[in-house]
Amino acid sequence: MEYSIEHILIVSSLLLLLSVVASKASQTVGIPALLLFLAIGMLAGSEGIGGIYFNDVKVTQFVGTIALCFILFAGGLETNWLSVKPIIKDGILLSTVAVVISTAIVGLASYYILHFSIRESLLLGAIVSSTDAAAVFNILKLYKIGLNNRLKTLIEFESASNDPIAVILTMSIIQSFYIVDLNVYTLITDFVLQIILGVIIGYGMGKFTGWFFKTVNLDNVGLYHALSVGIIFFVYSITNLIGGSGFLAVYLCGLVLGYEKFAQKSETIHFYEGVTWLMQICMFLTIGLLVFPSKLVEVFWVDLLMALILVLIARPISVYLTLLKSRFDFKDKMIISCLGFRGAIPIILATFPLIAKIPQADLIFNLVFFIVLVSVLIQGVSAKKILQLLNKSGRN
Repeated sequence: MEYSIEHILIVSSLLLLLSVVASKASQTVGIPALLLFLAIGMLAGSEGIGGIYFNDVKVTQFVGTIALCFILFAGGLETNWLSVKPIIKDGILLSTVAVVISTAIVGLASYYILHFSIRESLLLGAIVSSTDAAAVFNILKLYKIGLNNRLKTLIEFESASNDPIAVILTMSIIQSFYIVDLNVYTLITDFVLQIILGVIIGYGMGKFTGWFFKTVNLDNVGLYHALSVGIIFFVYSITNLIGGSGFLAVYLCGLVLGYEKFAQKSETIHFYEGVTWLMQICMFLTIGLLVFPSKLVEVFWVDLLMALILVLIARPISVYLTLLKSRFDFKDKMIISCLGFRGAIPIILATFPLIAKIPQADLIFNLVFFIVLVSVLIQGVSAKKILQLLNKSGRN
């Protein structure tokens, strides 16, 4: 059955309106908004009351990629450099070393529990290795969690900056499936090259954008917003085309631009606050439509075990080992571990193996989706109570 433009717009507008209402309801009932967005998408899907059949992985990946570009750019743009400076070393370690450690632990578990090959195991580990900026920011705002500024800044910086590393790891492992004579040197070289190119282009375009905003005299402030959108797409695309990490470049572009002073800065930040919410809703709704709930319960107990390994073992170990010599105490590390939510980014990354036709890609996608749900349910819903208990024990 073919749908007219009017039918598509009506359904899209209703889903968007429901999601906006759900975001308000999430504050009342204490449930993370992203869970409600996913639920609305699943209910509207082919196995829900909406009956909308949607299984286009490429469209989902496209929507997710566009959304992530905006979310990462906005995350960098809103970063307060004065707050970040004291935690920059620990933040970078969490964004890199902790991601690699988490990948290794989850990979090892999936190798023995799921009987995946080494590459398939590491691929699953890499996909779920990063925390999600949208999920973390949403939970912090939802519960109005009171953290000291240094700890809050570290958690926000990690969640916004570790996504590009997870993307680089995931793409490198996927590429390894097509290399006959694979060696560790090739993987490491490709990994480092993606980072270097991402840093160079992201930093350079951030500086250029800041200079251009201060130099050009456009007639309307809205034109600056349109200009920044064009820069986001250009930075992501050109970086990927030459072999770099587009997501890392976009995040750094926003980070560098956020450090610059220009007349339209506050208006630009407000603009991206609205855009980020819209992108989150579109991304989670699309993901919800793509998922078939019946497939999630086929191997429920194995999925649950892998999710618990990530949340209760891989996340805490990666945090503790990474921050072993930091000034953060035991309670701080527990809070950082607790607030390491997974969100849309792992699910979007899980679409790449599907398109690349990697072995076990369907199972990996369903596993990742289930792991994200468990992560948000356990860490998101219980975050406020856990933090209250930690603060209470800290006073005793």
